[in-house]
Amino acid sequence: MPYPADNERDRPWVMRTYAGHSSATASNELYRRNLAKGQTGLSVAFDLPTQTGYDADHPLSRGEVGKVGVPVSHIGDMRQLFDGIPLAEANTSMTINAPAMWLLALYVTVAEEQAREQGVNVDDVLARLTGTTQNDVIKEYLSRGTYIFPPGPSLRLTTDVIAWTVHHAPKWNPINICSYHLQEAGATPTQEVAYAMSTAIAVLDAVRDSGQVTEEDMARVVSRISFFVNAGVRFVEEMCKMRAFVQLWDEITRDRYGVTDAKARRFRYGVQVNSLGLTEAQPENNVQRIVLEMLAVTLSRDARARAIQLPAWNEALGLPRPWDQQWALRMQQVLAFETDLLEYGDLFEGSTVVEARVNEIVEGARAEIDRVQDLGGAVAAVESGYMKSELVSSLGEYRRKVETGERVLVGVNKFDTTEPSPLQAEGAQAIETVDPEVEKQAVAALEKWRAERDNDAVAAALDTLKTVAGTSENLFEATIACAKAGVTTGEWAGALREVFGEYRAPTGVTATSTSGSGDELARVRERVTATGDELGERLRMLVGKPGLDGHSNGAEQVAVRARDAGFEVIYQGIRLTPQQIVAAAVQEGVHVVGLSVLSGSHLEVVPEVVDGLRAAGAGDVPVIVGGIIPSDDAASLTERGIARVFTPKDYELTEIMDEIVTVVREARGLS
Repeated sequence: MPYPADNERDRPWVMRTYAGHSSATASNELYRRNLAKGQTGLSVAFDLPTQTGYDADHPLSRGEVGKVGVPVSHIGDMRQLFDGIPLAEANTSMTINAPAMWLLALYVTVAEEQAREQGVNVDDVLARLTGTTQNDVIKEYLSRGTYIFPPGPSLRLTTDVIAWTVHHAPKWNPINICSYHLQEAGATPTQEVAYAMSTAIAVLDAVRDSGQVTEEDMARVVSRISFFVNAGVRFVEEMCKMRAFVQLWDEITRDRYGVTDAKARRFRYGVQVNSLGLTEAQPENNVQRIVLEMLAVTLSRDARARAIQLPAWNEALGLPRPWDQQWALRMQQVLAFETDLLEYGDLFEGSTVVEARVNEIVEGARAEIDRVQDLGGAVAAVESGYMKSELVSSLGEYRRKVETGERVLVGVNKFDTTEPSPLQAEGAQAIETVDPEVEKQAVAALEKWRAERDNDAVAAALDTLKTVAGTSENLFEATIACAKAGVTTGEWAGALREVFGEYRAPTGVTATSTSGSGDELARVRERVTATGDELGERLRMLVGKPGLDGHSNGAEQVAVRARDAGFEVIYQGIRLTPQQIVAAAVQEGVHVVGLSVLSGSHLEVVPEVVDGLRAAGAGDVPVIVGGIIPSDDAASLTERGIARVFTPKDYELTEIMDEIVTVVREARGLS
């Protein structure tokens, strides 16, 4: 967005809703409706197979196709996704990381096709493309889990995208350094700033050292780096955090990279307010939470977001409907067009209270950035597990405060009496559901695509990709060639898996717990010990993440609390097939299996674990599950043999541990 002169009314930010599901056709219809309602930018949500580089027919994709976003398997899907939407005029944000190069190559190819159809110059169209690829893989190892390759090759892919766009698509933001998920993983404001800046340093150092841009080009690189941040409900503190971001970014880009143009050093960021801070209990309270969180990134003109997307009130229940997304969009429009917010300069200039909190965050962030640099930088701090362990500890402290009531969540741990909600009345259909046929249709369409394309051209393009991957040459042109040949998402990622290998990030569950004391935990620990004594062995619990859902925060907190309660805990991280979970459970001789699923694939993957245990002769091992699971689905899972279902309203982890002991005793016939 252009910045106005200081004496003008500030322009509204780009208004987006994070959207996409089922298919490219269905998502295209949704995007067109949203644009017609006054949305000024698109924010594409991709499904988990697309985000992790798998095709719809891969075993790990089962239950995940079209659930949390739109499946894009090849150039045909990308054409359909933006059918009737001129890309030269669009502002598109794509939440994609490990395969960011691939999805941007598909997007660029469609833009080129549109240019040729309209008889206009292709280079002129590429020069007009505006939008963002998230492309921040470092935070994926720490929070969201949609990484594929080891950190080194991942950083190379990011670097190659940045270098290509600087020369060919100069208005495109090739990376969105993303602190959003760091906060959801437990980051304090200071940690969120520090780890985001550490990531930025790692990326900019890699670009500078790659030899693909000149020293003069570094200002252009810096000017296209954008950020994607989180805004929690403590909106004064969050606003101060944003002012700290502005100050530190200006300082780092000036002193470390020699950028003298103040305009190029502007901190440019988009925001989605805190989705995981929304509550399943009394979800109508989420409306005011969302509005207050929006204020955190709009009140201060000197640190105002240039793009905002808001979650819907019911995201803690499941997939929002178009009406829910419309409500979230209208919140932005009321603030921008009905209030006088944009008519004034910065409201907090000269505030000693704000200045003191900003300085506190800045100083703390500087110290943490130095600590990360002493460890060898952000990549080394990921590989050592340092940053992950820090986040797990911080999230544990947050949960402790919620459980003790020190941190109030209205409707959850205080003021929890409630009236029946008309928004969730019987027959209200309060969430969107994805037809199970979507996955079958996607697999059939994929098979048809493979049968009709030129498979010799596909093989040649993939061979070239692998050859280039073995050199230091930029991979983007080889990736565009794959897109044009009809290569699929899984084939592109699979070829690079052969060259780069795959990676499993540290889980962070070795972090020191903040919940290791208290009478209730001591009582549960005694029950765990006593039950183990009766069975003649220590109680063992396997915590599993089946499917492609990489949001591991809950699983990690369960694993840490179970360990503190006296269980022996087996936790192997994310992205496991049901068969792998069953094999681990049998091999380790566990007494209970706990599964965590937030992606909506619970009805497919959880029963597979139960059936697999029975087939392996371990049908007496109870299975429990936690996640965003609607009540009807919870009933279905119980009928399928799941011993207990926990949802976000069950926030007392120690009580959950107590219930798990009861589940084990019931399964083993103990009184």
